[in-house]
Amino acid sequence: MPKEALTFEAVREMALILTDVAEATSYGAPALKIHGNLLACVPVNRSAEPNSAVFTIDMDLRATLLKSKPEIYYITDHYAGYPTVLVRLSSIGRKELRELLGMSWSFVSAKKPARGPKAKAKAAKRRRNSSNDA
Repeated sequence: MPKEALTFEAVREMALILTDVAEATSYGAPALKIHGNLLACVPVNRSAEPNSAVFTIDMDLRATLLKSKPEIYYITDHYAGYPTVLVRLSSIGRKELRELLGMSWSFVSAKKPARGPKAKAKAAKRRRNSSNDA
């Protein structure tokens, strides 16, 4: 029986069940973030294969994934310097995708919240709104 070809929609559905995951964009493409930090997104760089997704993960874990399952996980020069791995969504199963999301979620959740100008403005807005509710 052939494996169901997954898309980023499946990634989105699975990820939104996890704590603190929010829909966002990254360079105009659909993304999922935790407190402003990237969890996963649709890659926009042309070096990525069609129907792939980028996941933020530990570099040691990335090395293990690349070595153990090169038919699913890959990297291009563009993404090599970042703690990310590219995933061929047509080659990964739902169970393994859930496991990858869990590993990515653990890695990203351990990071401090993003503190760029947009993140600071959003945090200030949340504080204003919560003080208005009191």
